[in-house]
Amino acid sequence: MIVRKDSLLTNWRSVWSWGEPLVFAVLLTQLVGTLVGVDGASMMPTLRHHERLLIPKYETWLHKLGIGDFKRGDILVFKPPTQSLNKSFFGPPFSGLGSYRPFLVKRLIGLPGDTVRVSGGEVYLNGALLSQGFTSVYWQSQGCWDTGSLLANAARVDEASGQVTPQITLKAGQYFVMGDNRTAGGSEDSRLFGPVPLRDIAGRAAAVVWPVMRQIDAKYNCAASHRPQDHVTYSGKTKLNLRLLRPPAAFERLP
Repeated sequence: MIVRKDSLLTNWRSVWSWGEPLVFAVLLTQLVGTLVGVDGASMMPTLRHHERLLIPKYETWLHKLGIGDFKRGDILVFKPPTQSLNKSFFGPPFSGLGSYRPFLVKRLIGLPGDTVRVSGGEVYLNGALLSQGFTSVYWQSQGCWDTGSLLANAARVDEASGQVTPQITLKAGQYFVMGDNRTAGGSEDSRLFGPVPLRDIAGRAAAVVWPVMRQIDAKYNCAASHRPQDHVTYSGKTKLNLRLLRPPAAFERLP
């Protein structure tokens, strides 16, 4: 069979005509920026369930190439360390899905080389007390601020052995993250699964882009036993929700 060159060229152009948008979309989301959704209440009061965040992916690639780094107080999107997956993430009947790792959204507390200590709900970085007004004011007003649980008094809790480590020093390429939700059991973070390696970080949440508006008041029911995002009742006037996500000033005051 003889195939004419112009026929092959026509077929290639036809394939490329529908494949080009797909290739462009993949490159755009992997190299430039992408959107992710917040699932749950572990970052309240800063972020709410179902909000959409903009992730500038080019920043992450630069950091992985050794150009710049994330800042303390940044909000990161990442996968938890593979070796740390346990019943907290996958109870029966899904315990066999060991290769699946959900993306999480947490606040960056400690950088490589930092020493992190957690005691009585307070966080200390390299011996300096971190002022947590960006989250403590809300949770104390709700009556939910946790000071007595294991997670409120440890930088690392091994659920299997029950071993509690109040202080850890981060190695090269390790990042310590915590959720802003400081109720008892309000966040699964580095206190449970350990530091996050740079390779597992998808990027920094730079802005909230959806919904455009949100109600001002958020009442959290500390005694509720259902899903954390269902603990919250919203009310009051609405305000513009489009906003940049910058590190709280308390992180800039750290030595």
